[in-house]
Amino acid sequence: MLRRYPDVGEPLACEPITKGLLNHGYRVSTTRGSYFLKHHLDKKHIDDATGERATIVRQHRATQRLASLGVPVVPPLTDAEGTTVTVIGDRCYALHPWVDGLHRVGSQLTPHQSRRLGTLLGAVHTALEQVMPADGEPEPSDGFLPAGYGSPHAADTFALIDELLAVARGQRPRDAFDELAVHRLVERRALLERHAHRRPPTPDGPATGWVHGDFHPLNLLYRGADPVAIVDWDRLGVQPRAEEAVRAAAIFFVQPGGELDLAKVRAYARAYRRAAGAAGAELAAAVHRVWWERLNDFWILRWRYRLDDRRADPQFPAVSALAVWWTREYEAVCAAFTE
Repeated sequence: MLRRYPDVGEPLACEPITKGLLNHGYRVSTTRGSYFLKHHLDKKHIDDATGERATIVRQHRATQRLASLGVPVVPPLTDAEGTTVTVIGDRCYALHPWVDGLHRVGSQLTPHQSRRLGTLLGAVHTALEQVMPADGEPEPSDGFLPAGYGSPHAADTFALIDELLAVARGQRPRDAFDELAVHRLVERRALLERHAHRRPPTPDGPATGWVHGDFHPLNLLYRGADPVAIVDWDRLGVQPRAEEAVRAAAIFFVQPGGELDLAKVRAYARAYRRAAGAAGAELAAAVHRVWWERLNDFWILRWRYRLDDRRADPQFPAVSALAVWWTREYEAVCAAFTE
């Protein structure tokens, strides 16, 4: 692999990076420094095309253009043949400069840093408008939401809840996670029965606006108080930009008990609206769609019970509690994003 890059030196060590759910990463040390080697996994088993070479190349070109605008990204290195993706067998790899930094969750951010986070995401969205084609729609599998993309139907969610309940109740032996899963599934079914009439209307047209697609604490590196690198652009795509802003806040600012730190959300959202030029009405619609999305979403349980993949299990207590709390505090959450 390193032979393709004439200026990186001779390899000394290769250490796997433990964080990250969707790809494999390694810190490679050489006689000339440290690098991040990313193995883009084939994720077709979860209907995700981001491991395909053409999609990866598009992501790389986007980060190169964003870097030229001053966005804190880490574009890949170019090999001796002028390419950024190395295919070995059926596996795709890319080599990036190593960036020293730490991940920070919302509880570690001050109100000022929360504002900076909102400003940063707004700057990302406006920069993507400049570097990505306005009329170059990607394929649906590449993160493009077609005309009339709709929110989940409660009837489909009820069927999923029944399936997951049967599996969780059938575990032998049942552990504390299974017990919590059963509790949350029963609770969520009752919530959906009460709020099924609040499903967001289906938009008339397609989504517009390029987004990072996966903006959360593990994809943002800080050095001291400063964000220095936005990483993992695998899900770069065309989606409603305000929905990404709401989803990101719901991850950054969720507390262990499932509540959002609304003071920090308010600071973040005000800064985002200014930087992105987004109106309050745009954020209000996004809050409603993402709330409904969360109310119907059980991705962690699907990973555990369908795929036997438990890497996301630690997120479940807070994520599942958030949907309940958000439903109860809907007006306060909406106000934090829009006022």
